[in-house]
Amino acid sequence: MLIRDKFKDKRPLISFEIFPPKREYPVETIYNTIDALNDMEPDFISVTYGAGGSTKDTTVDIASFIEKKYSLSALAHLTCLTSTKEEIDDTLNLLKVSGVRNVLALRGDYPKDAGANYKGPNHYKYAKDLITHIKKREDFCVGAACYPEKHLECYNLDKDLVHLKEKVDSGVDFLITQLFFDNETFYRFKEKTDKLNIDIPIIAGILPVLSKNQVEKILSLTGCTLPQKFLRILEKYENNPDALREAGIAYATDQIIDLLSWGVDGIHIYTMNRPKTTRRILESIKTIRGVLTNGEAS
Repeated sequence: MLIRDKFKDKRPLISFEIFPPKREYPVETIYNTIDALNDMEPDFISVTYGAGGSTKDTTVDIASFIEKKYSLSALAHLTCLTSTKEEIDDTLNLLKVSGVRNVLALRGDYPKDAGANYKGPNHYKYAKDLITHIKKREDFCVGAACYPEKHLECYNLDKDLVHLKEKVDSGVDFLITQLFFDNETFYRFKEKTDKLNIDIPIIAGILPVLSKNQVEKILSLTGCTLPQKFLRILEKYENNPDALREAGIAYATDQIIDLLSWGVDGIHIYTMNRPKTTRRILESIKTIRGVLTNGEAS
């Protein structure tokens, strides 16, 4: 089922992100994770795309497995920076014949050590170019990324919102945010998108932080800010990994409860292929999710 059609039937959607195993591991190593996540009845599962398209074929295989075994909507990531038009079309054709009709269109990261001076195929330099190309086919529902605190490479949020509007006007059906740790940042971002008449669903991306190393990596990759409440948790439990993991799960759960109460279009949990952590969060919001899904008054 196309994700855009799911929004016609229910809100909020609950979805998960997984990533393919590394090249040295067989694709089957991810199947137990998918089994465990499917039991939680997500509305869709997204499958990431390795840097430079390094897991392209595996991403298609996993997305197809999700669709065929569970009749569950899979969202296949697709990047364009390092790919030619012909390579992108080959991937889209493969997705179509594999039964995958939902695509998250992304620019993608520069190859390691290449930086902004990278000279790639240059067929599609930005996500908006890839989105325009995909929408010409009329085969796919297309999602895109958005950044409540701006993209790391953009100098301010207002300029980043201009780029976002260009992506949306290219035909995007829904958006998924980069992770954030302060819900007020998301709410301010949503006010700005409303003023730009961006009226497609925006799904909030949430990552449960389980270790100090994970936080350091997140900051280097995304540039997101950490609110004082979160910093106090890190300071208190940085030398106690078990306590930090529990606090991280609790923090993500509190974020999700607040977002659901606010009326967010959807929650996208970056699972890091850890279904047990995801299950604990879903169990904590089970009653709230049921009320919202069934349309009952609080």
